Amino acid sequence: GKGGDLFSFIMDKEKLDFGEALQVLAQRAGIELSARGEEISPEERNREQVRQALKAAAAYFHNLLLTAPAAQMARDYVRRRGLNDDTLARFQLGYALDDWQALKRAFLAQGYTSDLLLAAGLLIHNEERDSTYDRFRQRLIIPICDVQGRVIGFGARAFDDTPPKYLNSPQTVVFDKGHVLYGLDQSRRAIRDAGHVVIVEGYMDVLAAHQAGERNVVASMGTALTETQLRQLKR
Repeated sequence: GKGGDLFSFIMDKEKLDFGEALQVLAQRAGIELSARGEEISPEERNREQVRQALKAAAAYFHNLLLTAPAAQMARDYVRRRGLNDDTLARFQLGYALDDWQALKRAFLAQGYTSDLLLAAGLLIHNEERDSTYDRFRQRLIIPICDVQGRVIGFGARAFDDTPPKYLNSPQTVVFDKGHVLYGLDQSRRAIRDAGHVVIVEGYMDVLAAHQAGERNVVASMGTALTETQLRQLKR
């Protein structure tokens, strides 16, 4: 019994404001948005390149979790934690190989540069040797998304309690852990419908809650709640 156009449909269905709906539709259509009469700035172009590298990395890690023989320990781990196939797919969980150069080799072969992979937080630079290596190795990989569902970083859990138990992406041009709530992209409709939000400690708590049907659940990035995070929730 409702009328309207494509934008109002997405706004109502996904509980977005107009600007967010415009971004979602543009992303789905493969259109790059810029302000009317303005060229895309070098900074925004850099951010988009970083986001594309992170999106590709999430797909790479997820495929390893599903198919790599070396990822059997990771598959056993997620089963022990009670996570089902739907949760693995919805949150695009992945696995990083026990190899200092695996992602670097794969992505350089695809045409990515070391500078871009460093900017995305996927590589670490060793100043003494003037070389780079993979940041994430032999860990369960948990993509972190912005409110629009774009991958902006990763959380990586060790399979035992060897410190650090969790290793997060560093601050980049698209990721600041004080500005992000894990799971908000998956939770915002349920939060609006419920009229409240449950904030839990970590990634696994969010995954377990969502799998159990409690979708209005998010987590902070191991930090105290920030004003920016609270403003996001207030919206």
